[in-house]
Amino acid sequence: MAAKKGEQKSLKLSAVLDLNEASNLKANLMSLRGGAVAIDASGVERVGAQCAQILVAGAKAWEADKKPFTYVKASDAFLKTLQLIGVNVDHLLAKEIRQ
Repeated sequence: MAAKKGEQKSLKLSAVLDLNEASNLKANLMSLRGGAVAIDASGVERVGAQCAQILVAGAKAWEADKKPFTYVKASDAFLKTLQLIGVNVDHLLAKEIRQ
């Protein structure tokens, strides 16, 4: 079924975001470019630096396109790992999951 123009699309992240998953993550994000996107990171157990970089680049690309890029759900492991490596996604989190 085709999505309506302007409709928010979603992307559920894999449990393990490592080097093996990086190219798949990039391809999935690029396929959603041009519209609002909601990232579901609720099932993430591990995040590698490469996938963190792809997510940061995605947020910047959506910002440049003036389109919403938000995290609607995020696991503790996802948030803590990003914080540990110095990536701040607080401004991208849905209000319901901000602490």
